[in-house]
Amino acid sequence: MKNIGTQINNLIETGFIGGSGVYELEGLKGVETIEIETPFGKPSSAVTIGSLGNIKMAFIPRHGPEHSLLPTEVPYRANIYALKTLGVERVVSVSAVGSLNEKIKPLEVVVPDQLIDRTKARENSFFGDGLVAHISFANPFCQNLSKMIASFFKDLEIEGHDSGTYVAIEGPQFSTKAESNLYRMWGCDIIGMTAIPEAKLAREAEMCYATIALVTDYDCWKDDQENVTANMVINNLKQNVKTSKKLINKIAENIDSITKECECHESLRESLVTQRILNNQETAKKLNLLLKKYIPG
Repeated sequence: MKNIGTQINNLIETGFIGGSGVYELEGLKGVETIEIETPFGKPSSAVTIGSLGNIKMAFIPRHGPEHSLLPTEVPYRANIYALKTLGVERVVSVSAVGSLNEKIKPLEVVVPDQLIDRTKARENSFFGDGLVAHISFANPFCQNLSKMIASFFKDLEIEGHDSGTYVAIEGPQFSTKAESNLYRMWGCDIIGMTAIPEAKLAREAEMCYATIALVTDYDCWKDDQENVTANMVINNLKQNVKTSKKLINKIAENIDSITKECECHESLRESLVTQRILNNQETAKKLNLLLKKYIPG
C-alpha cells in the first residue's frame, strides 16, 4: 500500500465511486492502493488505482469496503478531495435507488439529469471559514458525461433512461408512504441517499460528475407490491451489480471520446471573490488544490 507522498507516474483523470453492492472493480490491471489524508479527514477507504480498458482510474467504495458507513456517515468531502488530489477530472458514481415512476422498473438504469436535496445532516461544501463560493448548480450532473453513459444502453441491451429527477433523502430509513407520494407529486423519478452532497462537492471541485442509478424497487408508494425491505434491495442489487460492471467497462473503453472542454471544469471562475481569498490565507491554503488557478501571482 502506497502513501500519497509516493510518486504517482501519471495523473488519473477518471474516478469511480461504488455504491451499495459495488465494493471493488473487477479486471483492473497494475492495481495499487493509496492512503490519502485530506484537509477533511480520510476517505471511505484507501483509494484503489489501476488500468481498465484505455484508462487509468481510481476507485473508492462509498460505504467502505465492508459497507460499514451509513449514508450520513460517508466522508463525502474527503472522498471527492482525495480523487481531486490524484488529478481526477471526471467522476462516475454508482448508486442504488428506488423508483417513483411507474415507467421506471426495478433492475433498470437511470442516468439522472436533475436533483432535489432533502438531506439535513451533511457537510455539503468545501467552503466556509471566511471563504465564500456560490457555484451554479442549475444542471447538477455533467451533461457530456451523462450523455455518453446513456448512449451505451442499446449496445449493452440495458433497459435504461437517459434522464430523471433524483430526490436525495437523509436515510438510513426508507421513506414513509406519505413522503414517497409527495415526491411523486413533485415529479421525482427516483429516490436515493447519496447523490447529495457528492454532486455539489464535485461541482465545487470543478469535476464532471454523473450517476449510474440502479433501480432496486418501487419505493413504498406502489400499493400492489410489498413494502421495501433491505432483503428486497440486496437481492436486486446482485443483478444490478452485473449491469454496472458492463457499463463501467464500456465507459473505460470510451471515456477518451469525451471532449476535455467542459463547463464543469470552470465552475469556480465566476463563483469566488478574489479579495476574500487574499484576506483568508489560512483557509485558502487549506483549499489550495481547488483555488490555485484563481489565486493571483
